[in-house]
Amino acid sequence: MKTILITGGTGFLGRNLALKLKNEYRIILTGRNNKQNLFASKYTGCQVAPLDISNIESVRDVFVEFKPDVVIHAAATKFVDLAEKYPMECVDVNILGSQNVARVAVEREIPVVIGISTDKAAPPVRNIYGMSKSVMERIFCAMDGKSSTKFTAVRYGNVAWSTGSVLTIWKKMLEETGMIGTTGPEMRRFFFSVDEAVNLVITAMDNIDIAKGKVLSRYMKAAQMQDILQTWIEEKGGKWEKIEGRPGERDDEFLIGDLELAYTEELEFDGIKHYLISFNDKVENPVSFGLSSANTDKLTREEILAIINNPPIEEQ
Repeated sequence: MKTILITGGTGFLGRNLALKLKNEYRIILTGRNNKQNLFASKYTGCQVAPLDISNIESVRDVFVEFKPDVVIHAAATKFVDLAEKYPMECVDVNILGSQNVARVAVEREIPVVIGISTDKAAPPVRNIYGMSKSVMERIFCAMDGKSSTKFTAVRYGNVAWSTGSVLTIWKKMLEETGMIGTTGPEMRRFFFSVDEAVNLVITAMDNIDIAKGKVLSRYMKAAQMQDILQTWIEEKGGKWEKIEGRPGERDDEFLIGDLELAYTEELEFDGIKHYLISFNDKVENPVSFGLSSANTDKLTREEILAIINNPPIEEQ
């Protein structure tokens, strides 16, 4: 049985990847928060190990011990406003940590490495968090072909009910005060179920010879935050109000920026439209326009209800 090691694996995405993959692979979940590690072990039944990606010796120790066939690099500091306030932490974890993972993966001849990225990494980059993830994408893509290790990254939008997701924050606000505060009712965001997020990672893994050296994304719908709020209030009661914005935010997100058009081709996996982004090689049949939360299809009321009414068990 092959081994998959997930950095930041004791977080929301890692736990759900573990549940989906544990019957086919030996899963090792890693993280630097030992309380979170204990919870993930009980929640998934998978083995966990402490790992701080900002310390290359910690990365090396874990890779040497478990000898993974696949590394899914999900570890990151992910809060936009905190990254603006504490940029050094963001750089240490998201850039230097990714560099450590890449270096040790090549050193230990890990066959496959998949980085988890975000729509905030697409141009135009608006914040330090997005910039750090953009650098991670480029490090991984540039490292592909230098050794036997195959590198790729996947890029997607907000994963519904993930740690720090607006949905988890709103749910807590509503329970405590009956009032939801939103920094931007006019903002539009891509929303992705955790199953869709997990499946994109699996698609990249299963098609690594196509995705290597590139960034894989896929078609997603978006919603205006006010529409989600209004649906939420109609369904669950309460009220909402606009509150002061946070640093680093922007009205729309991009899965494919205009600067990436000439380097992006459209593919289909399992009947779903995907996008393969190459940073330096123009493609023969490029996509004709960028994909943003402003120009993609909008989530229907029924789709919004399906998202807000189906939090994962741990959030219920």
